[in-house]
Amino acid sequence: MQKCMSLLSMLLMVLLLFTVAACGQDAGKNPGTSDNNANDEDGIKIGLSVSDLSLERWQHDRDFFVAKAEELGASVLVQSANGDEAEQLSQIENMISQGIDALVIIAINSDALTTVVDQAKAEGIPVLAYDRLINGSDVDAYVSFDNVRVGEMQAEYLLEKVPAGKYFLMGGSPTDNNAKMFREGQMNIIQPKVDSGDIEIVGDQWVKGWDATEALKIMENALTATNNQIDAVVASNDSTAGGAIQALQAQGLAGKVVISGQDADLAAVQRIAEGTQSMTVYKPIKAIAEKSAEVAVALAKGESVTADSTIHNGKVDVPFIKLDPIKVDKENLVDTVIKDGFHSYDDVYKNVPESERPPRP
Repeated sequence: MQKCMSLLSMLLMVLLLFTVAACGQDAGKNPGTSDNNANDEDGIKIGLSVSDLSLERWQHDRDFFVAKAEELGASVLVQSANGDEAEQLSQIENMISQGIDALVIIAINSDALTTVVDQAKAEGIPVLAYDRLINGSDVDAYVSFDNVRVGEMQAEYLLEKVPAGKYFLMGGSPTDNNAKMFREGQMNIIQPKVDSGDIEIVGDQWVKGWDATEALKIMENALTATNNQIDAVVASNDSTAGGAIQALQAQGLAGKVVISGQDADLAAVQRIAEGTQSMTVYKPIKAIAEKSAEVAVALAKGESVTADSTIHNGKVDVPFIKLDPIKVDKENLVDTVIKDGFHSYDDVYKNVPESERPPRP
């Protein structure tokens, strides 16, 4: 019995020595050298900073971008700033610290990102401005639609319907560079009519954060100030159009006052089908998201990017990959947003009686 106990003690002692030796070897290894981590390091990691995922538009962009990037062999770290400029700066700094290979930014404030873009460039991380130009920084590329043309399309449509009358201008967020480009396009078309006296601009307001509630208040005040004498509303996107239409509905004017929009949000195309919103500008989201993913992966690999033109952002001439927008109204809903699969026929026409619906595609 005593012999057995001695043998057992010796075996335990040997086992303990092997365990200590193994632990000592592990402690000498560099952390993060496992196969899984090595694979992560070998792959391309892209940081995608989204301005606000509470807006339907950006949810579509995120999904298409991530799917395309993963198809190209990259992983994507997505963060939403929920419309908070300071939060976006903090999130981007965090992404940079995580060793991303390319940074893609949908900016809240086009003028407030210089510090983090400079930080990324100092770390050797290329930066892509997604849909919204980033000003005053050394940005590597910009992918967007022809935003001046978007504004022109909005104004052209309204002028076709109301060639003379009282117009209210409802701009987008004053911190969004795109909002200024939309306004430039709108005035390219409207200004000659103002100069000739055909169009009278009875109000001009910008909507902070593209917020529908803010747009509702602005439109209510405008209707009061003009005694409801407004013939057309140049709304720069669907969210602001939605807020304005709420105010128009309260006065029995929805469907009587022509109003523009942009983004082809589901609520907006439903309003178009029902007749309360006149038009929207559809920017094929899958096209911009997939092109941006392709450009981001190319930049991460150090490859050159082919651009249609350049745009000056106050510091450098940024390569501009430009995509074409599409004008959408009641007549071509089926052939555009539904045919593309952006929204389903049943969703778009769910509030429209069967007898008033167009044929299914």
